[in-house]
Amino acid sequence: MADNQKQLQAEIEQLRAENAELRKQLDYTREQFVRLMSRNLDLADRIEGNLEFRRRVDVARELIDMNMERIQNADLRDDGQLMAIVETKVEGERLHLDPDFDAAALAKLIGVSKERLDKLFRNKSMYRTPEAYIDNLRLLTAMRLLREKPNYNIASISEDSGFKHVRTMQRKLVDALGLTPAEYRALYTRDL
Repeated sequence: MADNQKQLQAEIEQLRAENAELRKQLDYTREQFVRLMSRNLDLADRIEGNLEFRRRVDVARELIDMNMERIQNADLRDDGQLMAIVETKVEGERLHLDPDFDAAALAKLIGVSKERLDKLFRNKSMYRTPEAYIDNLRLLTAMRLLREKPNYNIASISEDSGFKHVRTMQRKLVDALGLTPAEYRALYTRDL
C-alpha cells in the first residue's frame, strides 16, 4: 500500500506539474488571443475607415462630375472674354485650317458645351453659328491664297484653306461674293 500511495503521490505531482504547464500554455494562448483580437479590432476599424473613405471619394467624384457638367453648361458672365478666347485660340493657332476642326472640337477646346457655344455665337458674334465662323475663316484664307498664289490650283487652295471639298469652297465663295474662285482670282491677276 505504501508503494501504491507513493505511486499515487507521484502521479498527483506529475498531474500538478502538467496542470501548471497547461495553465502557463493557457495563459500564453489567452494573451495571444487577446492580442489577436485587439489586432483584428484594429484592422476592422481600419477597414471600416477605408470603406468610409472610399464612399466619401465616390460621393466627391459624383459631385465633381456634376459640377464639371454644370460649369460646362453655365452661362459665363463675360461673353466678350469667352469670345476673345475663341478668336485667340482659333485664329492664333490657325485651327480652322484642319478640315476636321468643327464646332464640337471648338467647344471642347474652350471647355464649354456645344449648346453654350451656339448661344455665345448667337449673342456675341456677327456669325450666327460657330460653323459659320469657322467657314468664314477658311473662306478668308482661300481668298488670300487665290490672290497671293496665282499658280496654285483651286483644289490645293481648298485643301490648304481647311475645306474638306473643293465644291464647298466654291459654293461658299459664290454665296459670299457671287464669284467663282477662278473669277475672283482673275480680278487680282488681270494686270499680271
